[in-house]
Amino acid sequence: MSHEHATHHRAKFADHKPQQDAYSYEMETYKKGLTYKRPPITFQASKWESLACDRTSAESKGYVYGSAGSRETDDKNKAAFKKWSIVPNRLTGIKNFPDLTTEIFGEKLQAPIAMAPVGVLRIFNPEGEVAAAKAAAKEAVPYILSTASSTSIEDVANANGEDGQRWYQLYWPIREHDDITISLLQRAKKSGFTTLFVTLDTYLLGWRPSDMDNGYNPFLRADQIGVALGFSDPVFRKQFKEQHGAEVEEKTGEAAASWMRTIFNGFSHSWKDVKFLQEHWDGPIVLKGIQSIADAKKAVEIGVQGIVVSNHGGRQQDGGNSSLGMLPHLVDTVDGRLQVFFDSGIRCSADIAKALALGADCVLVGRPYVYGLALSGENGVGHVLRSLVRDLELTLHIAGISSVNKIDLNRKALVREQDLFEGVKGISIH
Repeated sequence: MSHEHATHHRAKFADHKPQQDAYSYEMETYKKGLTYKRPPITFQASKWESLACDRTSAESKGYVYGSAGSRETDDKNKAAFKKWSIVPNRLTGIKNFPDLTTEIFGEKLQAPIAMAPVGVLRIFNPEGEVAAAKAAAKEAVPYILSTASSTSIEDVANANGEDGQRWYQLYWPIREHDDITISLLQRAKKSGFTTLFVTLDTYLLGWRPSDMDNGYNPFLRADQIGVALGFSDPVFRKQFKEQHGAEVEEKTGEAAASWMRTIFNGFSHSWKDVKFLQEHWDGPIVLKGIQSIADAKKAVEIGVQGIVVSNHGGRQQDGGNSSLGMLPHLVDTVDGRLQVFFDSGIRCSADIAKALALGADCVLVGRPYVYGLALSGENGVGHVLRSLVRDLELTLHIAGISSVNKIDLNRKALVREQDLFEGVKGISIH
């Protein structure tokens, strides 16, 4: 994408707003109830997971719901949010609903929310990434495409459309396949993906008992799910044909295994290797999976533009620390020198508000939108995104917080719940 085209793309997206504010949407739903019309999908965010899991196959449920080892990291992720509480302000005199708009790398976002990169979406709905990308554009939410997608880069970009805002997540091939990495980056850039997210914690699949119990690895199967970016890549196709004397479609099982070894090669890249990506990507680069102060400092030193405070939703390493627990420490470490994204454990809008208050510039939503996809395809994804954005708007409004700007939404908006019960003297209940 040329600079001129990119600027035009950003400008168009900046003007693309949701059709209704939270209050109007809420009242429209209540008015429909006057004629006994009920929403096709629940608004209760806490139920999306169970409803979706009941609807999907054992393999699909295991893949999205499953986590590493004993689920300890995943459990910590979700429990961490309950350690913080939002303190409301009263009689603020605020006459407008909260301003959710923010800016990331020069691009205006209608809300500080993006769709986390999740692969193999066609195992949850036949439309997979196409449905998710369409819903993202309609709801003015950035869509991050996973390298583990079950749909090609070009087809996802087409579904996301001219008004869609899209970023690309790289599962980084081994260095002996730098030519494939370059090809993926060039394809993404040509297709209008403006920011590169590089996942650091998944150079092989973690110990995931639910997938192992089902004997299910979507990247090894001959159904081409999870390997679409490889099977559609001209460099990978050429190399495979040279090695095997056949097109990937003729030996899909072998081709799938070959692609998996290319992107999940078993060993980590180095900090020095990041320079290669900087040489071949002319947009912002964000490192996904940062969980320590030392690594946050290194990210600043090597000159990337952002980090994602993430433990992959607890799917990669068991016994890890909560992502939210690390967030304020890493925010303080980078001290505004790069953008801080957050994911892992987000299930509702209050979670989003707390992550923003602790310093995140943008929050990535993963499992909830996948559950929406499983429940009702594109409409389900759209429902989840609308619900999260509009609930966030009302959550802040009722708390007396006028915007997502750090002047208005910061740590002063929170209290540690445990602190409310410590050192309190002379209280008795009559």
